Amino acid sequence: MAKRIIIAGGGTGGHIFPAIAIANALKKEDPSIGILFVGAKGKMEMEKVPQAGYKIEGLDIAGLNRSSLIKNVGLPLKLLKSFLQVRRIFGRFAPDAVIGVGGYSSFPVLRFAQARGIPTFIHESNSFAGKSNQLLGRKATKIFVATDGMQQFFPAEKLVVTGNPVRPDIVNVATVAKEEALRYFSLQTGKKTVLAVGGSLGARSINEAVAAGLDAMSDAGLQVIWQTGKTDAARWKEAAAGRSNVWASDFITQMQYAYAAADFVISRAGAMAIAELCLVKKPVLFVPYPYAAEDHQTVNAQNLVQKNAALMVKDSDAKEKLVPAIIALARDTQKQNELTKNISVLGVTDADIKVADEILKSTGR
Repeated sequence: MAKRIIIAGGGTGGHIFPAIAIANALKKEDPSIGILFVGAKGKMEMEKVPQAGYKIEGLDIAGLNRSSLIKNVGLPLKLLKSFLQVRRIFGRFAPDAVIGVGGYSSFPVLRFAQARGIPTFIHESNSFAGKSNQLLGRKATKIFVATDGMQQFFPAEKLVVTGNPVRPDIVNVATVAKEEALRYFSLQTGKKTVLAVGGSLGARSINEAVAAGLDAMSDAGLQVIWQTGKTDAARWKEAAAGRSNVWASDFITQMQYAYAAADFVISRAGAMAIAELCLVKKPVLFVPYPYAAEDHQTVNAQNLVQKNAALMVKDSDAKEKLVPAIIALARDTQKQNELTKNISVLGVTDADIKVADEILKSTGR
Protein backbone atom coordinates (compact mmCIF):
# COMPACT_ATOMS: atom_id res chain seq x y z
CA MET A 1 0.00 0.00 0.00
CA ALA A 2 1.34 3.43 -0.98
CA LYS A 3 2.63 5.70 1.77
CA ARG A 4 0.72 8.87 2.61
CA ILE A 5 2.61 11.88 3.95
CA ILE A 6 1.45 15.26 5.21
CA ILE A 7 3.78 18.27 4.90
CA ALA A 8 2.74 21.05 7.27
CA GLY A 9 3.78 24.69 7.57
CA GLY A 10 4.46 27.77 5.48
CA GLY A 11 3.91 31.47 5.87
CA THR A 12 6.98 32.55 3.90
CA GLY A 13 8.92 31.36 0.87
CA GLY A 14 11.67 30.25 3.26
CA HIS A 15 9.33 27.56 4.54
CA ILE A 16 7.26 26.82 1.45
CA PHE A 17 9.94 26.31 -1.20
CA PRO A 18 11.99 23.80 0.86
CA ALA A 19 8.73 21.95 1.60
CA ILE A 20 7.99 21.67 -2.11
CA ALA A 21 11.58 20.54 -2.76
CA ILE A 22 11.14 17.77 -0.15
CA ALA A 23 7.82 16.73 -1.70
CA ASN A 24 9.41 16.53 -5.15
CA ALA A 25 12.29 14.43 -3.79
CA LEU A 26 9.88 12.03 -2.08
CA LYS A 27 7.92 11.64 -5.32
CA LYS A 28 11.13 11.04 -7.23
CA GLU A 29 12.18 8.31 -4.78
CA ASP A 30 8.70 6.72 -4.72
CA PRO A 31 6.15 7.99 -7.30
CA SER A 32 3.33 6.11 -5.53
CA ILE A 33 3.55 8.29 -2.39
CA GLY A 34 0.46 10.37 -1.64
CA ILE A 35 1.34 13.88 -0.43
CA LEU A 36 -0.96 16.44 1.18
CA PHE A 37 0.13 19.89 2.33
CA VAL A 38 -1.48 21.64 5.29
CA GLY A 39 -1.05 25.40 5.69
CA ALA A 40 -2.72 28.51 7.06
CA LYS A 41 -5.66 30.03 5.21
CA GLY A 42 -4.82 33.33 3.57
CA LYS A 43 -1.09 32.68 3.57
CA MET A 44 1.34 32.35 0.68
CA GLU A 45 1.32 28.52 0.69
CA MET A 46 -2.34 28.43 -0.37
CA GLU A 47 -1.24 29.83 -3.73
CA LYS A 48 2.30 28.47 -4.18
CA VAL A 49 1.65 24.81 -3.30
CA PRO A 50 -1.13 24.25 -5.89
CA GLN A 51 1.08 26.00 -8.48
CA ALA A 52 3.67 23.28 -7.75
CA GLY A 53 1.06 20.59 -8.44
CA TYR A 54 0.16 19.54 -4.88
CA LYS A 55 -3.11 19.61 -2.95
CA ILE A 56 -3.26 21.77 0.19
CA GLU A 57 -5.75 22.07 3.05
CA GLY A 58 -5.96 25.36 4.97
CA LEU A 59 -6.34 25.82 8.72
CA ASP A 60 -8.06 28.75 10.47
CA ILE A 61 -5.03 29.61 12.56
CA ALA A 62 -2.92 32.65 13.38
CA GLY A 63 0.39 33.18 15.13
CA LEU A 64 1.06 35.03 18.37
CA ASN A 65 1.05 38.81 17.84
CA ARG A 66 3.94 40.05 19.99
CA SER A 67 3.35 43.74 19.30
CA SER A 68 -0.32 43.87 20.37
CA LEU A 69 -1.55 41.54 23.10
CA ILE A 70 -5.19 42.55 22.50
CA LYS A 71 -4.97 40.97 19.03
CA ASN A 72 -4.28 37.58 20.67
CA VAL A 73 -7.67 37.39 22.40
CA GLY A 74 -9.09 35.00 19.78
CA LEU A 75 -5.95 32.87 19.56
CA PRO A 76 -7.03 30.00 21.90
CA LEU A 77 -10.29 29.62 19.96
CA LYS A 78 -8.43 29.57 16.64
CA LEU A 79 -5.99 26.97 17.99
CA LEU A 80 -8.87 24.76 19.17
CA LYS A 81 -10.61 25.13 15.80
CA SER A 82 -7.38 24.24 13.98
CA PHE A 83 -7.03 21.02 16.05
CA LEU A 84 -10.57 20.02 15.07
CA GLN A 85 -9.74 20.74 11.42
CA VAL A 86 -6.54 18.69 11.72
CA ARG A 87 -8.50 15.77 13.20
CA ARG A 88 -10.85 15.81 10.20
CA ILE A 89 -7.91 16.01 7.76
CA PHE A 90 -6.24 13.02 9.44
CA GLY A 91 -9.51 11.10 9.37
CA ARG A 92 -9.79 11.58 5.61
CA PHE A 93 -6.13 11.28 4.60
CA ALA A 94 -4.76 8.83 7.23
CA PRO A 95 -1.07 9.82 6.99
CA ASP A 96 1.77 7.40 7.67
CA ALA A 97 4.11 10.29 8.55
CA VAL A 98 4.05 14.07 9.01
CA ILE A 99 6.78 16.58 8.14
CA GLY A 100 6.85 20.07 9.68
CA VAL A 101 8.76 22.80 7.87
CA GLY A 102 8.07 25.74 10.20
CA GLY A 103 5.37 28.35 10.36
CA TYR A 104 2.58 28.29 12.93
CA SER A 105 0.34 25.94 10.93
CA SER A 106 2.85 23.14 11.49
CA PHE A 107 2.32 23.06 15.28
CA PRO A 108 -1.23 21.60 15.55
CA VAL A 109 -0.54 19.12 12.76
CA LEU A 110 2.63 17.69 14.30
CA ARG A 111 1.23 17.82 17.83
CA PHE A 112 -1.84 15.85 16.72
CA ALA A 113 0.33 13.30 14.87
CA GLN A 114 2.56 12.83 17.92
CA ALA A 115 -0.50 12.25 20.14
CA ARG A 116 -1.57 9.52 17.70
CA GLY A 117 1.88 7.89 17.59
CA ILE A 118 2.40 8.80 13.92
CA PRO A 119 6.09 9.40 13.00
CA THR A 120 6.90 13.11 12.78
CA PHE A 121 9.85 14.87 11.19
CA ILE A 122 10.98 18.47 11.52
CA HIS A 123 13.03 20.52 9.11
CA GLU A 124 14.64 23.46 10.92
CA SER A 125 16.33 25.73 8.41
CA ASN A 126 17.64 28.36 10.81
CA SER A 127 20.64 28.44 13.12
CA PHE A 128 18.28 29.29 16.00
CA ALA A 129 15.31 26.96 16.36
CA GLY A 130 11.83 28.38 16.85
CA LYS A 131 10.02 27.73 20.14
CA SER A 132 7.32 25.52 18.62
CA ASN A 133 9.91 23.36 16.86
CA GLN A 134 11.81 22.99 20.12
CA LEU A 135 8.63 21.74 21.83
CA LEU A 136 7.80 19.41 18.95
CA GLY A 137 11.38 18.15 18.73
CA ARG A 138 11.11 16.22 21.99
CA LYS A 139 8.76 13.67 20.42
CA ALA A 140 9.89 13.93 16.80
CA THR A 141 11.28 10.88 15.03
CA LYS A 142 14.08 12.87 13.40
CA ILE A 143 15.04 16.53 13.07
CA PHE A 144 16.75 17.77 9.91
CA VAL A 145 19.00 20.79 10.34
CA ALA A 146 21.19 22.93 8.11
CA THR A 147 24.30 23.06 10.29
CA ASP A 148 26.11 21.48 13.23
CA GLY A 149 25.67 22.78 16.77
CA MET A 150 21.88 22.39 17.07
CA GLN A 151 22.14 20.18 20.18
CA GLN A 152 21.29 23.25 22.27
CA PHE A 153 17.76 23.11 20.83
CA PHE A 154 17.08 19.44 20.11
CA PRO A 155 17.98 15.94 21.39
CA ALA A 156 21.36 15.16 19.82
CA GLU A 157 20.42 11.60 18.90
CA LYS A 158 17.56 12.82 16.69
CA LEU A 159 19.57 15.34 14.66
CA VAL A 160 20.50 14.78 11.02
CA VAL A 161 22.57 17.46 9.27
CA THR A 162 21.21 17.69 5.72
CA GLY A 163 21.62 21.32 4.70
CA ASN A 164 18.63 23.29 3.43
CA PRO A 165 16.59 21.98 0.48
CA VAL A 166 16.58 24.38 -2.46
CA ARG A 167 14.01 24.37 -5.27
CA PRO A 168 15.28 22.51 -8.36
CA ASP A 169 15.12 25.52 -10.68
CA ILE A 170 17.68 27.27 -8.45
CA VAL A 171 19.94 24.21 -8.34
CA ASN A 172 19.87 24.23 -12.15
CA VAL A 173 20.27 28.01 -12.57
CA ALA A 174 23.51 27.51 -14.53
CA THR A 175 21.43 26.07 -17.40
CA VAL A 176 19.70 29.46 -17.96
CA ALA A 177 21.58 31.66 -20.44
CA LYS A 178 22.30 35.17 -19.13
CA GLU A 179 21.09 36.79 -22.37
CA GLU A 180 17.79 34.92 -22.16
CA ALA A 181 17.40 35.94 -18.52
CA LEU A 182 18.04 39.62 -19.28
CA ARG A 183 15.46 39.50 -22.09
CA TYR A 184 12.95 38.10 -19.59
CA PHE A 185 13.30 41.34 -17.59
CA SER A 186 13.56 43.58 -20.70
CA LEU A 187 17.08 44.64 -19.71
CA GLN A 188 20.21 45.17 -21.82
CA THR A 189 22.99 42.72 -22.42
CA GLY A 190 26.48 44.04 -21.71
CA LYS A 191 25.42 46.02 -18.64
CA LYS A 192 26.18 45.00 -15.05
CA THR A 193 22.98 43.94 -13.30
CA VAL A 194 22.05 44.21 -9.62
CA LEU A 195 19.37 41.94 -8.14
CA ALA A 196 17.80 43.46 -5.01
CA VAL A 197 15.52 41.10 -3.10
CA GLY A 198 14.13 41.31 0.42
CA GLY A 199 11.71 38.39 0.64
CA SER A 200 8.03 37.95 -0.17
CA LEU A 201 6.89 40.75 2.17
CA GLY A 202 9.76 43.07 1.28
CA ALA A 203 12.57 44.71 3.26
CA ARG A 204 11.99 48.38 4.02
CA SER A 205 15.66 49.26 4.52
CA ILE A 206 16.68 47.65 1.21
CA ASN A 207 13.76 49.21 -0.65
CA GLU A 208 14.41 52.69 0.73
CA ALA A 209 18.11 52.44 -0.12
CA VAL A 210 17.44 51.19 -3.67
CA ALA A 211 14.78 53.85 -4.29
CA ALA A 212 17.12 56.61 -3.09
CA GLY A 213 20.02 55.20 -5.10
CA LEU A 214 18.43 54.56 -8.50
CA ASP A 215 20.04 57.64 -10.05
CA ALA A 216 23.46 56.80 -8.60
CA MET A 217 23.27 53.22 -9.90
CA SER A 218 22.16 54.45 -13.32
CA ASP A 219 25.07 56.94 -13.42
CA ALA A 220 27.41 54.04 -12.55
CA GLY A 221 26.12 52.09 -15.57
CA LEU A 222 24.16 49.55 -13.51
CA GLN A 223 20.70 48.14 -14.21
CA VAL A 224 18.45 46.74 -11.50
CA ILE A 225 16.08 43.82 -10.99
CA TRP A 226 14.12 44.86 -7.90
CA GLN A 227 11.82 42.52 -6.03
CA THR A 228 10.04 44.94 -3.74
CA GLY A 229 7.85 42.50 -1.80
CA LYS A 230 4.18 43.22 -1.09
CA THR A 231 4.62 45.96 1.53
CA ASP A 232 4.32 49.43 -0.07
CA ALA A 233 4.75 47.81 -3.51
CA ALA A 234 2.96 50.68 -5.31
CA ARG A 235 5.38 53.23 -3.80
CA TRP A 236 8.45 51.34 -5.00
CA LYS A 237 7.02 50.70 -8.47
CA GLU A 238 6.34 54.41 -8.79
CA ALA A 239 9.99 55.13 -7.91
CA ALA A 240 11.05 52.80 -10.73
CA ALA A 241 8.50 54.05 -13.28
CA GLY A 242 9.92 55.35 -16.56
CA ARG A 243 13.41 53.96 -15.93
CA SER A 244 14.48 51.62 -18.74
CA ASN A 245 17.33 50.26 -16.58
CA VAL A 246 15.03 49.13 -13.73
CA TRP A 247 12.61 46.19 -13.59
CA ALA A 248 10.46 46.28 -10.44
CA SER A 249 7.74 43.96 -9.14
CA ASP A 250 6.51 42.74 -5.77
CA PHE A 251 7.34 39.12 -6.63
CA ILE A 252 9.58 37.28 -9.07
CA THR A 253 7.94 34.08 -10.25
CA GLN A 254 10.98 32.77 -12.14
CA MET A 255 13.80 33.32 -9.62
CA GLN A 256 16.20 31.26 -11.72
CA TYR A 257 16.03 33.99 -14.38
CA ALA A 258 16.72 36.69 -11.79
CA TYR A 259 19.78 34.87 -10.48
CA ALA A 260 21.01 34.09 -14.00
CA ALA A 261 20.68 37.75 -15.04
CA ALA A 262 22.38 39.15 -11.94
CA ASP A 263 26.04 40.06 -11.58
CA PHE A 264 25.55 41.05 -7.92
CA VAL A 265 22.84 40.37 -5.35
CA ILE A 266 21.50 42.44 -2.45
CA SER A 267 19.59 40.22 -0.01
CA ARG A 268 18.39 39.57 3.50
CA ALA A 269 20.34 36.80 5.27
CA GLY A 270 17.67 34.22 6.07
CA ALA A 271 18.69 30.58 5.98
CA MET A 272 16.96 29.79 2.71
CA ALA A 273 18.23 32.91 0.94
CA ILE A 274 21.77 31.91 1.91
CA ALA A 275 21.24 28.32 0.77
CA GLU A 276 20.15 29.57 -2.67
CA LEU A 277 22.87 32.19 -2.98
CA CYS A 278 25.60 29.67 -2.20
CA LEU A 279 24.36 27.63 -5.16
CA VAL A 280 24.01 30.48 -7.67
CA LYS A 281 27.61 31.59 -6.99
CA LYS A 282 27.22 35.35 -7.31
CA PRO A 283 28.81 38.16 -5.24
CA VAL A 284 26.36 39.03 -2.46
CA LEU A 285 25.83 42.00 -0.18
CA PHE A 286 23.72 40.99 2.81
CA VAL A 287 21.50 43.34 4.82
CA PRO A 288 20.44 41.11 7.76
CA TYR A 289 17.00 41.63 9.27
CA PRO A 290 17.91 42.84 12.78
CA TYR A 291 14.74 41.67 14.54
CA ALA A 292 15.02 37.97 13.65
CA ALA A 293 15.12 35.67 16.69
CA GLU A 294 18.48 35.93 18.47
CA ASP A 295 19.56 38.19 15.58
CA HIS A 296 20.36 34.99 13.69
CA GLN A 297 20.41 36.68 10.26
CA THR A 298 23.41 38.76 11.35
CA VAL A 299 25.12 35.56 12.56
CA ASN A 300 24.30 33.89 9.22
CA ALA A 301 25.78 36.78 7.24
CA GLN A 302 28.88 37.12 9.43
CA ASN A 303 29.66 33.42 8.90
CA LEU A 304 30.04 34.16 5.18
CA VAL A 305 31.77 37.52 5.64
CA GLN A 306 34.43 35.84 7.81
CA LYS A 307 35.11 33.41 4.96
CA ASN A 308 35.38 36.31 2.48
CA ALA A 309 32.32 34.80 0.78
CA ALA A 310 30.00 37.84 1.09
CA LEU A 311 29.76 41.49 2.09
CA MET A 312 27.45 42.89 4.76
CA VAL A 313 25.83 46.24 5.56
CA LYS A 314 23.86 46.66 8.80
CA ASP A 315 20.15 47.35 8.40
CA SER A 316 20.50 50.70 10.19
CA ASP A 317 23.28 51.74 7.77
CA ALA A 318 21.55 50.58 4.59
CA LYS A 319 20.16 53.92 3.42
CA GLU A 320 23.56 55.61 3.31
CA LYS A 321 25.94 52.68 2.72
CA LEU A 322 24.13 50.06 0.62
CA VAL A 323 24.22 51.65 -2.84
CA PRO A 324 27.78 53.03 -2.49
CA ALA A 325 28.91 49.54 -1.44
CA ILE A 326 27.29 47.85 -4.46
CA ILE A 327 28.73 50.47 -6.85
CA ALA A 328 32.20 49.96 -5.31
CA LEU A 329 31.83 46.18 -5.74
CA ALA A 330 30.79 46.65 -9.38
CA ARG A 331 34.09 48.48 -9.98
CA ASP A 332 36.27 45.91 -8.15
CA THR A 333 36.73 42.85 -10.37
CA GLN A 334 39.20 41.23 -7.98
CA LYS A 335 36.72 41.39 -5.08
CA GLN A 336 33.96 40.00 -7.28
CA ASN A 337 36.15 37.02 -8.17
CA GLU A 338 37.12 36.38 -4.54
CA LEU A 339 33.52 36.45 -3.33
CA THR A 340 32.34 34.20 -6.17
CA LYS A 341 35.10 31.66 -5.56
CA ASN A 342 34.53 31.51 -1.78
CA ILE A 343 30.72 31.32 -1.80
CA SER A 344 30.78 28.62 -4.51
CA VAL A 345 32.25 25.97 -2.18
CA LEU A 346 29.48 26.41 0.42
CA GLY A 347 26.50 25.21 -1.65
CA VAL A 348 24.57 21.99 -0.88
CA THR A 349 22.73 20.57 -3.88
CA ASP A 350 21.15 17.39 -2.48
CA ALA A 351 19.58 18.36 0.88
CA ASP A 352 16.09 17.47 -0.40
CA ILE A 353 17.24 13.95 -1.34
CA LYS A 354 18.93 13.45 2.05
CA VAL A 355 15.71 14.45 3.83
CA ALA A 356 13.54 12.22 1.61
CA ASP A 357 15.86 9.22 2.09
CA GLU A 358 15.84 9.59 5.88
CA ILE A 359 12.04 9.85 5.98
CA LEU A 360 11.54 6.79 3.79
CA LYS A 361 14.15 4.82 5.74
CA SER A 362 12.53 5.72 9.08
CA THR A 363 9.02 4.79 7.91
CA GLY A 364 10.05 1.48 6.32
CA ARG A 365 10.86 2.25 2.70
